Amino acid sequence: MTTKVTPFEGCCGSLAADALGEADAVELADALKVLADPARLRLLSMVASSATGEACACDLVEPLGRSQPTVSHHLSILVDAGFLSREKRGKWAWYRAVPERLEMLRSALRA
Repeated sequence: MTTKVTPFEGCCGSLAADALGEADAVELADALKVLADPARLRLLSMVASSATGEACACDLVEPLGRSQPTVSHHLSILVDAGFLSREKRGKWAWYRAVPERLEMLRSALRA
């Protein structure tokens, strides 16, 4: 199964403030589809709540309880959607949450 990932540019305001236009609704729906997977939502949460603000992919496998290829797949989708950034250090990939993307979601969902 291939997941279509569109980076969420998030120009929309609160859902309660104004009705969403078609383009904003599509962008927000695509972003929410990415986060609708429990594994991806947990990974984003683990990275975002990390004490150092970043996490190595190698440290996310055990807590998620999934195989390394599965974790890497989900992390790649989160990077492609703009929720995480990735930095290669030697043979390991390190991930950080993208605060602007998280804030855009918060703003859109704020009632």
